[in-house]
Amino acid sequence: MTTRTAPAPEHAARPHLTRWVLRLHRPALYVWTGLVVALTALLLLLHGPLTDAAADAWRHYDACTDLQRCRYDQKAILRYKDWYNYATLAVAAAPFLTAAWAGGMFGKELESGTARLAWTQSSTPVRWLTVRLAVPAAAVAAGTALLVWLHRLAWTAGEGRIDTAKPWFDVWTFHTNGPTLVALALCGLAAGALTGLLTRRTLPALGLGLLLTGALWAGAQSLLPHLWPTRAAAGDAFRALHSSDWTVRSGEQAGIPYGDYHPASHTWPLQLTAGALLLAVAALLTLGCFLALRRLTGKTTA
Repeated sequence: MTTRTAPAPEHAARPHLTRWVLRLHRPALYVWTGLVVALTALLLLLHGPLTDAAADAWRHYDACTDLQRCRYDQKAILRYKDWYNYATLAVAAAPFLTAAWAGGMFGKELESGTARLAWTQSSTPVRWLTVRLAVPAAAVAAGTALLVWLHRLAWTAGEGRIDTAKPWFDVWTFHTNGPTLVALALCGLAAGALTGLLTRRTLPALGLGLLLTGALWAGAQSLLPHLWPTRAAAGDAFRALHSSDWTVRSGEQAGIPYGDYHPASHTWPLQLTAGALLLAVAALLTLGCFLALRRLTGKTTA
């Protein structure tokens, strides 16, 4: 008499699949971790020594009465400017790196047949896609959120102390200072996955994922001034606007200047509104991934 072993419950395969995905993409995880660590070190330098040296140089410069005989550390000012720009652009690249990786990964697995092999041996297509989106999303969200927090610390350390510090509404500074970048990174992940599922080829998916992420970034930036009510000012009030006020529309009528602007206090309302909108877009792209998978494999169940 033989004894049959009851099959393991379906949910038992989920931890195994997660560990398999982590092992499969261990090199990408190492690269992402190394990038986060390197940028963390640079942002901490910006928050401390680089900002302090540049602020001290600007203090000496502003106190000068004779610029020809003035002594100040110009190299410290230029060093801060250069490294701030490098760090900001590197942090801002997170959505594009994520889109390129996701597009290449999904496109390669479908092009090589690895995905179909996994569907027949280890998991259903729906679970395969769920794990491949959820695991990278957790890593990308955690790493990007840390970089955003550190970047904001570095930027606020120079606010009011460095004359050439970027304003809060600078396109790169704005996104790297708040949750919109985390939402954009998740959009990049979903965009890359979707293009991979649609093209089923590595290079086209990588390129299209980058293009779609760039389009989302540009669209978010164009909508940004209109996501929160502006304030209006005219005449002397308009002329007296602070450099931290973001003028989004200006004109002149009968010799009187006027315009609409966002004060610095609108930073977080704009950040949260744009972030929520981008998260909704990421959810729609993710839904598109599952619809593309269903079209590719036929009606499947989890």
